[in-house]
Amino acid sequence: MMPANSAAVLWRRVDRPGHESTRLSAFEEGWELVGTSVFAHEGEPCCLSYRIACDREWRTRSVEVDGWLGTEAVRVKARVEGESLWRAGGVEDAGIAGCVDVDLNFSPSTNLLPIRRLNLQVGEEKDVRAAWLRFPSFRFEPLEQSYRRISLDRYQYRSAGGRFEAELDVDENGFVTRYPGFAEVVPR
Repeated sequence: MMPANSAAVLWRRVDRPGHESTRLSAFEEGWELVGTSVFAHEGEPCCLSYRIACDREWRTRSVEVDGWLGTEAVRVKARVEGESLWRAGGVEDAGIAGCVDVDLNFSPSTNLLPIRRLNLQVGEEKDVRAAWLRFPSFRFEPLEQSYRRISLDRYQYRSAGGRFEAELDVDENGFVTRYPGFAEVVPR
């Protein structure tokens, strides 16, 4: 089945109280992932809205995160210039230079980006380097990751040199439907 040009999903957090919804849309220039995550963190309410733009090959071009954690405002903006120069808050971030994908630490949504970009066949595995937006520091770090397609609807995900590993169930659009210990799709 071919992925849709637009799709939306609602997740329930399983690690803490909260929900998230995101929508994927196709544009002439590429793809846009827009969503909002609302959850509790250490007794404080957190609301984070994000917008990620990708080119037609699923390479991240820009990311914005706005919202709050408790009473503190959150605002993150980053753009990719050329093939690999990242500017976070308008300043070049050499630490994440060369990263192709963005990974929002607080969201299961961004696993979709390398899943769609890599378009792996069952049994194939690829390594990626993502610009990982840490939560709750909201600072970017490079994160080495690998995706191995186990079946049509399951991937083995590894990061941090294998220190983290999870089997992710996905739908036909590439959205994670079950991320063990983190989030699962709310059935329609």
